[in-house]
Order: sequence, then structure tokens, then C-alpha cells
Amino acid sequence: MHMGKGQVVETLLEDGFRLARISCPANLIPSAGQYLLASAASDAPLPVPLFHTDSVPEGFITALPETESWNPGQRLFLRGPLGHGFTVPISARKVSLIAFDSSPVRLRALIQPCLNQGAAVVLVGNFFVDHLPDAVEAQPLTALPDVLDWADYIVFDVARENLIGLSERLGALRQVPALKETQVLVRTLMPCGGVADCGVCAVSLKSGWKLACKDGPVFEWKAL
Repeated sequence: MHMGKGQVVETLLEDGFRLARISCPANLIPSAGQYLLASAASDAPLPVPLFHTDSVPEGFITALPETESWNPGQRLFLRGPLGHGFTVPISARKVSLIAFDSSPVRLRALIQPCLNQGAAVVLVGNFFVDHLPDAVEAQPLTALPDVLDWADYIVFDVARENLIGLSERLGALRQVPALKETQVLVRTLMPCGGVADCGVCAVSLKSGWKLACKDGPVFEWKAL
């Protein structure tokens, strides 16, 4: 983990969501699924997590938290990268990225790495998605049964409070992906970033309670 400073270089509006290009040292750039804690002041009581959406020279693209009104030029205090991110199997050739209840913006960081290893990619969700590579197919959540049958690597993005709903939906489809490589990004508040073990981000796993801020936020499906 590192601490350093960054800056909002520009803000963008894409698919109805406000994004920002952040410049920062290379050792602070999170991988897909990891996050940084960012604040506009070094002593801010509640820094916010920033997830990697896309790569750019000398920084990365991220979705701006709704609670922040940062504009170009805003200097940021950063800590990270934090948590466990995604691990794309080298054998993956059919990848489904599923935004279960929100924008797929946090999953987009996986697109280019998957394409680079020759995988076909389907992005699934009920949010409008633009500016996708031509090789990526977009499908609504109603296509979930077919997509789960097709994929050999499955990724979900889901809020912690909707984990039960996701499990029930997959159970109703009788397609719980236990035999496929499946990872889940669990979205929840992570105010301390693993420093205080405050428990705000606790997730119930089969093995007991784990903290999303340092044991996640990406978990293996078979552990949930």
C-alpha cells in the first residue's frame, strides 16, 4: 500500500455517469476490482473509494462518487491500492461481466485484459452502455440464463445488500455457477480501508465474517 497525491485532470459524462481522469503515480493505480481511498484533504474523516474503470497515460479513469463534487484541478490525497481485485484465468475464452444492480462501470476495467488474451466478452446489465469496443457484446439481464450457460469465466458486480437476491435468482434459474470460475465484486462502504477493522464492510461468507475492505472487495463465488 502507498500514500501519495493525485489530481482530477478532467471530468467526463458517459452512460449517464460522471467519470474522472485521475493523474497519480504508477504505484497508486489500482488493478481491476481494487480501489484507492481518496479525499480532498489529508485529514478528511471519510475518504471515498475509487475503482479503476479504464487505463490512461499517467493515471486511470474512475467513476466519481455521488457524494463528491470534484472538478478538474482538484488535488487529491490517495491511499492504496487496497483490497483484492479480479484474477482473470489465463484459460478464460468466454467471459461474462454482469452488473446485477448498478452501472457496469467497475467491470469495464476487465474488458481490455480479457480481449488481449483472446477471450470473447459479453457485458450484461440493465443500464445503457455506450463506447464499448466493437468486439464486446451488450445484453440485458433477461439474457442471464443464456449468458451463464455460455461463459467459462463469470464476474458479478453487486451491492452487499443484494447478495441474497443474486443467490436466489441464480438458484431459481438452477444455474448457480459452482463449477465455473466465478468472482463477485461486493460493493459496500469501506471507510477505514482496513486500518481500523471497523467492521462496517463485513460480509458473511461460508467460512465466517470477512471484511470487504481487505479480504475483498472481490470474492470467489464458492466462498459466499
